[in-house]
This record gives sequence, structure tokens and C-alpha cells, in this order.
Amino acid sequence: MSYAKVLGVGLVGVTGHLVEVEADLSPGLPAVVISGLPDTALHEARDRVRAAVVNSGQRWPNRRITLNLLPATLPKYGSAFDLAIAVALLGAAGELPLLPVEGVVVLGELGLDGTVRPVRGVLPMVTAAVRAGLDRVVVPVGNAAEAAVIPGVRVRAVDTLHRLVAFVRDGTPLLEPPPPAPAEPAAGPDLADVAGQGLGRRAVEVAAAGGHHLSLLGPPGAGKTMLAERLPSILPELDDAAALEVTALHSIAGILPPDGRLLRRPPFQAPHHSATVASLVGGGSGLARPGAVSLAHRGVLFLDEAAEFSKAALEALRQPLESGQVHLTRARGGTRYPARVQLVLAANPCPCARPGGDTLCECSPLARRRYLGRLSGPLLDRIDVQVRVLPVRAAELMGTDPDGEPSAVVAARVAAARGAAAERWAAVGHRLNAEVPGPLLRRPPWRLAAQATADLRGRLDRGSLSARGFDRIIRLAWTIADLDGRTRPDQEDVREAIGLRTGEEA
Repeated sequence: MSYAKVLGVGLVGVTGHLVEVEADLSPGLPAVVISGLPDTALHEARDRVRAAVVNSGQRWPNRRITLNLLPATLPKYGSAFDLAIAVALLGAAGELPLLPVEGVVVLGELGLDGTVRPVRGVLPMVTAAVRAGLDRVVVPVGNAAEAAVIPGVRVRAVDTLHRLVAFVRDGTPLLEPPPPAPAEPAAGPDLADVAGQGLGRRAVEVAAAGGHHLSLLGPPGAGKTMLAERLPSILPELDDAAALEVTALHSIAGILPPDGRLLRRPPFQAPHHSATVASLVGGGSGLARPGAVSLAHRGVLFLDEAAEFSKAALEALRQPLESGQVHLTRARGGTRYPARVQLVLAANPCPCARPGGDTLCECSPLARRRYLGRLSGPLLDRIDVQVRVLPVRAAELMGTDPDGEPSAVVAARVAAARGAAAERWAAVGHRLNAEVPGPLLRRPPWRLAAQATADLRGRLDRGSLSARGFDRIIRLAWTIADLDGRTRPDQEDVREAIGLRTGEEA
């Protein structure tokens, strides 16, 4: 037999596509040709596979070898095809009977000594196999726990090419995936650690309940970072669908924990202010990798010292915040990553950032305007909650009986508010108030009474409020009503929403 075929999976973004790895041996000068739009890592597979086959005690066929990856029009990236190429090549050479791996997806990278190494993106690859109607996969032992979280698929693991050859040739059993790791208790900073900051705490709670973006402006040491870091502690755990999305993105990025469990806690990403555009929204040559905004999908993207970020990096976030996804276009095709995040910005009011605030500030008015001018109007217009954080007083910092509620208590209110919103918007396909389109909120039966929105309409007519800002305040009002247990916002809810949006006293 001079032809053989083994199944693999290729990734484009977070979407997997079934790939047929074909091997054909023909007379001629010994050579290895790979076709099917391979990238550099896949071109180098010829040397890795040859060394792995020889060092595993198998005979390398000294013939002209043609490897083709179908569909040929789909770009192929990475080293996850190494193991499938080796099995297909040995099958075409007549060394292996391929009936045991018929209808089986084979994934893994080969070392020169024949070891099978883990690869990125196994979770979305296995998901793609199940979607294509396949129920058996062979993965590296380092990825077995990750692959086993997908229901309806039989996962077997290998640590060496020799083990897989023994299975195909003699029926030697493969390795079983490890048992699921027990869920770890939620850990992290607690909201009770924040001294004072009643307005800041309320802003964080409203943002969590409605999925709203948040901006915190204030002097250093006031608690902006503490508030932002505790936002994930009051968010509910991810459901199965969201957990699969988030885990798949972290698998592609290669930052999934070794135990391979589904990520149930909302992710928290806090890139340094020197981050580039590519590190924030994604990029790279060949297959564009997900950036921080996608790794924070269904969680929180926190930009501390936001005014220190480059203007280009900040402006690049505008489209993902509006659409909930990032579309990265390259010469060889486009990649789409989900990016539905809660953005939290924290910034000092001026470059000198003196703790005393305006009293001790040495910055000129022009310097202050230039500093905060890096946060453009269009970007801030997409931030629902914008509050000014005041310095903490000594009585609040040294109080022996703080009145700050712990995260567990606030999280219960947030969960109840989210439940009310999900039930209300279920008929129109939304779960959070921040996701509801503005036109829907302005039409019956959801349009608020004229008395409740009189101030809002006046601000819109005077030009002090944009149409986007109008809709975002309405969404905030719905969230405030949900938190307070009301079925519909009233005038006081709208007034508080205006205060949270504009920083004015409610």
C-alpha cells in the first residue's frame, strides 16, 4: 500500500476544521513534499517526523513522500499535525494497519526522540471533531485532561510514538485521561478589604449586575485598583457554554492550567500600560493570536494607569467594546475572536498624581488636559459608569468596625439582579442589561415614562449627552432597578444612573 489517510484538526481562530492528512509514497529520489497551505512550523515537520520515526525503532521509507492536508484551501498552522503525519506515513509504507485509527482524530507534536508533546488549542480541536460527528480522539498525555472535559467523546492519550504504533499494530492499550480535578474554592481579594469608598463600591456593584463598563478617576492610593481587582469576586460563575468559550481561548493562547479543568471564574486581565496594540486586541504573523481583550472574554479587562497607555492601543478597543468580538485580517485570511468583556479604566487626574489632589498639584491646566485627553471622547462615551474616587479619610481607614460588605453578600445581590434581567430579556435573546440594543429600550413596552426621562431628553437636546450616552443611562437605570428589586426604573433610578454616568451628585 502506498497511500494512507489519518484525521487531524486545524484551527482558524477558535474554530476547528477537520483536516485529512494524506500520505503517498511513489518511486523517485527520496524527498518529502508537504502541500495544503502549511506554515513554517508545519514545513519543519518533515525533519521532526523523520527523526521521531527512526528513533522510535521504525523504518523510514526512502522514497518520494507526498503529504497533503485537505482541504487544501484552508491555511494550516502549528505542530499539532506531527503525530497524524507520522501515522499516515507509516501506514502508506505498509508498516501499520490503519483500521484501528479509522475515524479517529490524532493530535500531537513530536519530539526528535519520539515523545509526544502537548499542543495548544486541543479543546477547540476536540470540539470540532465532535461537531463533525466523530467520537474518538488521540491526544498527547499533557492534553488529556483538557480534552476529556468535552462530553460525548472517548479520549485516549499517548506519551510516545512507540506507544501509538504498538496500539495500532498489536492492540496495546493507550493511556486513560486522568480523573477530573476537584473544583477549587473561589479565592482572591474581597470587597470587604476596601476602606470607605461608598460611591466606588456602588459603582462596582452596578457594573457587575448589568455588565457595564467602568471608569475610576482619582488620586493615587484612593482605592481604584483595589475596587477593580475585586470586581471578579462579585461576578457569578460562568455557565457551561461560557466556560467552554473562555477555556478554548486560554487553550489557544497556551495559558490553560495543567489540570485542564474548565475555567468557571470570570477571567481577569490587567496588561501593563506599555502594552502594544497587538498584545491588547491580538496579532502576530501567520495565525493571529488572541490578545488581552479576548483572554478577558466573559470577564474583566482592567487598564490601570489608563492615561499612560498609547493612544493607538486605547482607540483599538473601541470596536471590540461595541461589537463584542475582534476581527483580525491578515494576508492569508481573517481570524475572529470573541471579546465580550467588562472594561475597567483607572486613571490619575494629572501626570504628577500628588496624593493631595488639586491642592498640591504642580501640573498646568494644559498638562492636565493633555494627560486625560489620551482617553478620547469616543472611548469614554462607551463607558457606562464614570465615577470620581475621592481620597480615603483617616476615620474610614483606621475604623475598627468597617461597614463595607464582603464580596459574598454583594455577589448575592448581583446574582439576583442578573437573574431578573435574564428573565426579562429572554424573549429577545439577551441576558444582561448592557447587551440590550438601544432601539428596543426606546420602544413600548420597555420605553420609560416621559416624566422619568425628562432630564435625559433635555440633556440630549442641549448636546451635553450623545444618543449612545442616552441609551447607556437607560440601561444603567434598569440595572439599578434590578438591584433594588423593582420591576421597572423610576425617576430616582434614572437620576442615580445620570450621576453614575456623569459624576454628578444623584
